[in-house]
Amino acid sequence: MFAVIKTGGKQYRVEKGMKIRVEKLNQEQGKKVELEPIMVADDKGNVSFSSGKVVAEVLSHGKHKKVTVFKYKPKKNYKRWKGHRQLYTELLIKDIKA
Repeated sequence: MFAVIKTGGKQYRVEKGMKIRVEKLNQEQGKKVELEPIMVADDKGNVSFSSGKVVAEVLSHGKHKKVTVFKYKPKKNYKRWKGHRQLYTELLIKDIKA
């Protein structure tokens, strides 16, 4: 059984027991979070849309690796560096209910 969930403006395909990193959620570590799925499919191929729920546990919070943005204009002596580290929340998918 798997589900497609939407959080932080992105969609993720999740299964029970899977660990995923999503954009930061304002939940404490160890708390359970209920996410509404866009789609739920079981092993037999039955698909249901916009029904059910996905239960996940917050494992940790952190920052991804740094992404460097570099702007450059040739012959104009223009160079700019900028770095960004996106915050994330790591979730463990506990249960998927159709």
